[in-house]
Amino acid sequence: MHSKFYIPLLALFACLALVTCQWSLDHGQRGRVATDVKVHRYDKLLDEYISLNSFSALQKMSTDYPQETKFLIEDVLSIGTVSDDNINLRLREYFSDPILQTLRRDAMQKFQDMSHIERDFTRAFRRLKRELPHMTIPRVYAQLSALNQSVVVGDSILGFSLDKYMGADYPLYNQFYYSYQCRSMSPERIVPDCVAFYLLSEYPFPWEWHRTLLDQILHRGKIHWVVSQLLRTSTLEEEMGYTVEEGEWCRERRERIWNHLVESGQLHSTDPMLARTYLQPAECTYPLGVDSPGEVGVWLGLQIIDEYMAKNKNMTIADLLRETDYRSILKNLQLPY
Repeated sequence: MHSKFYIPLLALFACLALVTCQWSLDHGQRGRVATDVKVHRYDKLLDEYISLNSFSALQKMSTDYPQETKFLIEDVLSIGTVSDDNINLRLREYFSDPILQTLRRDAMQKFQDMSHIERDFTRAFRRLKRELPHMTIPRVYAQLSALNQSVVVGDSILGFSLDKYMGADYPLYNQFYYSYQCRSMSPERIVPDCVAFYLLSEYPFPWEWHRTLLDQILHRGKIHWVVSQLLRTSTLEEEMGYTVEEGEWCRERRERIWNHLVESGQLHSTDPMLARTYLQPAECTYPLGVDSPGEVGVWLGLQIIDEYMAKNKNMTIADLLRETDYRSILKNLQLPY
């Protein structure tokens, strides 16, 4: 779904779901852990059913991928329930729109080979498994979502929508998205997005304890820092999808950004709209100026967590993911800026 998301993390992540993704989480029975990650081509079954009205494809969707099909129909497309008498016809009719037909054909053509994506998933989840031996490696699948959720997370399953990762320059996107949104819709974002939202589903924000902007900044920074370690990105900004120029803008103004948050009282604000301003994808982070990049709060959280982990070298990724006392993290650092 960026379906995933499927857990209602209140207003902030609800807003993110509208832009990029959504998540659903069911703490049921966990599936078998695999050594290598294979991307299951649920998208091909869906395409075969839609284009050829294939009964065998429809049958496999129902028997081999029941949870994936339920997510698609009920949560991603919201066209009814899998038990509706005419739901199969409704599904084909939904994708009969000429624009969606073009999108579907283009996606199937672009993603014929998944080997490089499977390789990156395998590396990331192997590293995560070493850090968290008891975590289940999900079954990963590709789907078509008609430009709805980018990523979906369920009980031991993790899906991503090919039609949401066609590339920033894909012509059709210009009709529906702003340029800053298109930037995150490239194939290179599939694995980082999926791993980040899977971790968010396993380690959701503790709303019952923390609600301040500081808490949310550090929680988001924590998740993205772990993803950066798992994917071994060359820079923290690369994991976020920042350009070199955006990273330089933030680094040059880090002290100013911090002072603004502290002196304005925003750091300890519980205003959900303020959290969206600093954490959600946007053309810029408006309180910091129209020349700022979006998601500066996430960037700042990444820097703070990176400094924290550098200072506490005995702390593992598992320890960090379990840590939710974000005020203690800040006190531990005694930030010089």
